[in-house]
Amino acid sequence: MVDTTTIFPYMSALALGLLAALCWGIHDLSVRYISQSVSVVASLMFVLLFGAILQIGMVAAWGDINPMSGNAMAYAIAAGFFYLLAGLSMYEAFHRGPVRLVAPLVASYPVLSVTVAIWRGSTVSAWHWLAVIAIGLGVSIVAARSDKTETTYPARGPTIVLSLLAATGFAAAFALGQYAAEISDEYTVSLIGRLTAILVLAAIAFASRKSIWPGTKALPLLCLMGLLDAVAILSVVAAGRLPNAQYASVAASVFGLLTVVLAWAILKERMSPSQWLGCVVAFAGIGYLAL
Repeated sequence: MVDTTTIFPYMSALALGLLAALCWGIHDLSVRYISQSVSVVASLMFVLLFGAILQIGMVAAWGDINPMSGNAMAYAIAAGFFYLLAGLSMYEAFHRGPVRLVAPLVASYPVLSVTVAIWRGSTVSAWHWLAVIAIGLGVSIVAARSDKTETTYPARGPTIVLSLLAATGFAAAFALGQYAAEISDEYTVSLIGRLTAILVLAAIAFASRKSIWPGTKALPLLCLMGLLDAVAILSVVAAGRLPNAQYASVAASVFGLLTVVLAWAILKERMSPSQWLGCVVAFAGIGYLAL
């Protein structure tokens, strides 16, 4: 079994979570562009496929050649299912909108991650809970201020359910992936989870008769998105063998905030003072978790 610290030298669970947040922030910025011309099923399928190719290379280079235990395999497969569930739910929720409703609900998954950690016996102080709340609050402020349109949206009930389903899916996927990484190789765990998601999504596409071909022009960007997504999920899963593994999924939750900040820097979208305040609040929470 490969020691995580030899591949991620000097990186804590929190640092791995921030790496995941950066990758997912860039990934989601790309989604904003690609979604104008490619369906959710097609784009998600190729992101998963390109990520799987990368992870196959990682398994070949650094993976554990020993067979996985039954428990590790079960956890990895379940993680892949929940990750796909979270992705599909989040995309559909954002499709329905509005952002100010969806983003704070999806960003609430760190609370579930910390709750699971407590259930497993980890000690989390009141101050740590306040830090988690600060991260969620900061992300919520930035997301809420990013949507000022007068667009009429569908009924809020189904949107709320989809958003909470996405949050639950992310929390479950990260927790299950970390459980598997505690008893097996993180590269193999991530690959099994991704292959599970691909197979289930392919079955969904076949049953619904939806095309999975995104078009030639979209392939380079989807390849980059697959790389970013693979590195992000591997970072969170790899934290499973480090102290305070739950902080990786907590820190990764700022990907939505980073997407908005990147849009300000790259696409020149306006950032209000309250949005900058949200950034400060969120990163203050992350800073406390690093102490």
